[in-house]
Amino acid sequence: MSREKKEKTRVIQPHTVRRLLKYLMHYRWMFALALVLAVASNVFALVGPMLSGAAVDAIEPGKGRVDFAAVGHYCTLMALFYVASAALTYANSVLMIRLSQRVTYRMRREVFEHLLELPVSYFDKLQAGDVISRISYDIDTINASLSHDAVTICTAVITVLGSLISMLMLSPALLGVFVITLPLTVLFTRARATRVRPLFRLRSAMLGKLNGYAEEIFSGQKSVRAYCQEDEMVRRFDEKNEASVTANFNAEYTGGTVGPCVNFINNLSLCLISTGGALLYLMGYISLGAVGAFVQYSKKFSGPIGELANITNELQSAMAAADRIFTLLYQAPEAADIPGAAELTRSRGEVRLEHVRFSYVPEQEIIHDLSVSVRAGQRIAIVGPTGAGKTTLVNLLMRFYDPQGGRILVDGHDIQQVTRRSLRLQYTMVLQETWLFHGTIADNIAYGREGATRDEVIAAAQMAHAHEFITGLPEGYDTVLTDDGASLSKGQKQMLTIARAMLSNAPMLILDEATSNVDTRTERLIQDAMYALMERRTCFIIAHRLSTIQNADLILVVRGGDIVEQGTHAQLMQQGGFYAALYNAQFAS
Repeated sequence: MSREKKEKTRVIQPHTVRRLLKYLMHYRWMFALALVLAVASNVFALVGPMLSGAAVDAIEPGKGRVDFAAVGHYCTLMALFYVASAALTYANSVLMIRLSQRVTYRMRREVFEHLLELPVSYFDKLQAGDVISRISYDIDTINASLSHDAVTICTAVITVLGSLISMLMLSPALLGVFVITLPLTVLFTRARATRVRPLFRLRSAMLGKLNGYAEEIFSGQKSVRAYCQEDEMVRRFDEKNEASVTANFNAEYTGGTVGPCVNFINNLSLCLISTGGALLYLMGYISLGAVGAFVQYSKKFSGPIGELANITNELQSAMAAADRIFTLLYQAPEAADIPGAAELTRSRGEVRLEHVRFSYVPEQEIIHDLSVSVRAGQRIAIVGPTGAGKTTLVNLLMRFYDPQGGRILVDGHDIQQVTRRSLRLQYTMVLQETWLFHGTIADNIAYGREGATRDEVIAAAQMAHAHEFITGLPEGYDTVLTDDGASLSKGQKQMLTIARAMLSNAPMLILDEATSNVDTRTERLIQDAMYALMERRTCFIIAHRLSTIQNADLILVVRGGDIVEQGTHAQLMQQGGFYAALYNAQFAS
């Protein structure tokens, strides 16, 4: 079953409604006040038709008499009640907008916090654009529904009940008309809602895919243009755009037929009531004012039903958006630390892997029975062909993933017996993929250590040979970076991440192709700083440029998930094995 289908079948609609109500209950006093205002405004509005009927009955058509005092009295009261109803409705609308904004804020914050708690494996399966679509578009859709549709629903329920009671008081015989029309409305609306619901879920899913594709293409636009693939990318975008538009049309069209059909049934009901009321009036069973009042109440009774039918699209869209939000919130967070997990304080940097086995999917094992022992302060280089398991090894050391067999120890502690936070604080990472956030250059460097001073930031930048290009910028260290530092070259961004690492006090260091984005001259300059950074730290260095690891204390050659060779550079070259072949292939010229 595909992931999209699983998401559709996983969330049941009533459960979604209950979850939304729980968010409202966080602000129960505001919600209760909104309900009181809704009841009061609708009760005042329901008094109007009764007063209108009384005013009509104050006129005696056969005798030509009009009790102007009574008519004026009833009309004045009717105006006052309608004005009060309008004022309370306005106040309720403002209150519901504020309430929906608070619910939206809370929901968006919970989703964001939950995203930070999810395991890395979740993001390996989901496009970034789809995640962004959920946290922005889907939550905004829920917000719009809460601020408008919630008021409509409350008003509809109160108006329908009030109108029903009023009509029962005026003429039980005329009320029999709704025995025919009301079941037709309910059955038709329910049948259409059942069909519309999955269409709106599909619409949200297609929009998420479209956003994910657009984010993917724009982030790699240089490669698209370099390979002259603009036409192909536009063709693929057209396919996804067409799928999104088709899903949107099907949902809107199917949902849009509900309102007109329900309005037709309501108009049919009005015709029957008018005809029946005229006959009863002629037979003397009901007054003319009562007929007029009954017709108004029938409109009030049918109107909310029609409104609910007309907002079916919005409600289904909101429910589909809520399904996607709650599906994300239902995702299991990263496994909790075991009860009584130990806290690693300042690690010595001793690492040992014992018979480690790991696979991302059960049928494709990446690492088989891997064992290695690393002493404190050693520089361990990990080399091998693409897909050999080098980065996977780093993921296991940091507990982004847990092995299916064997164990990993730090200072003799099984890392599954210590807290993840304390384990990860023992490492500093410099990755091939640079990450810079929206903020100043100084803030980005200081991210490596809380409370770092400006002098420490500058010193770290100087060690990473980034100080020169930073001071050349208009605002220097106060230059604000946007869009992941798009204004900087890849080499400059890499030097900033290296400077960030130099501020860290962590006893272990992971360098994953850390100098891959800098030129050879800059790389040689940085290497001196990197050696200073590696002093008295246990270092794990993943590198394709074998020239950068010749001074490593131990080189592990990984191939097919196993360590096939290990030793110093000189020892491995003397063996003339796989490492020597790799090295000679790089420096054959």
